Amino acid sequence: MELTRKDRRIVTGVWLLSIIVLWELLSAFLLYVVQDNMASSKLPFPHDVLMTFISEWQTLLVAGIVTLSRAGLGFTIGGLIGITLAVIMSLSKVAEKIAFPYLIVSQMIPVLGLAPIIFNIVRDMNMSRIVIAAYITFFPVAVNMLSGFKSVEEEKKELMRSIAANRVDIYLKLMFPYSLPYLFTGLKIAAPMAVTASILVDMLGSKSGIGVKILYSLYSSSFDIFWASVFTSAFMGILSYNIVIFAERLMIPWKNVTTTKVGDK
Repeated sequence: MELTRKDRRIVTGVWLLSIIVLWELLSAFLLYVVQDNMASSKLPFPHDVLMTFISEWQTLLVAGIVTLSRAGLGFTIGGLIGITLAVIMSLSKVAEKIAFPYLIVSQMIPVLGLAPIIFNIVRDMNMSRIVIAAYITFFPVAVNMLSGFKSVEEEKKELMRSIAANRVDIYLKLMFPYSLPYLFTGLKIAAPMAVTASILVDMLGSKSGIGVKILYSLYSSSFDIFWASVFTSAFMGILSYNIVIFAERLMIPWKNVTTTKVGDK
């Protein structure tokens, strides 16, 4: 039985409420039963974190925008690079055989190890955020887009050629529309990862960004701000993922037609 959107929202709300109640109980257990002196740092009360959000929302918002904007720019650049690589590899088997192993090897380098190298090259923290976010993004986009190109049946390509369609027309009218679901799969994977990578770069010595808030709050033992910053980071990742989903619904409106009809019955 297919759940409607309203039902899914209700289920999600119940789960969130259950998690908050359980968290509150665990925090009380650590503080009052176990009497752990570090209870506030290990698992603070949700209402304390909420009060920190309310009192520090402006600084958290500014820091979040700094990190998210750089991650978004790098995400866009990485997506375009990934699409370009997928097109090149789909046009030439030789290019795919040469490039694909190097693409895989490039992803073996951990972001924490690559970020200082990038910073030493570009000597700019904002540019480092953008480059790292692009680096995180291009691989899943390229791989998924290439899979989409390969999934197009040869008969459909032959039909396009039979009506004198050139290669550009085949890609624009057949290959790209057919591969859009694959593209958005890669984008949904990459979006939260790009935000996470940008936060990691913040911690390398940036003067602004949500990663800086996390790092400084740890150094100053401001655990309420630390947890508020962590949840702000989580919200940024969720936001980036949902922005991609929204774009997917705009560009692939036919994908959810069947699901919507079944769910509305």
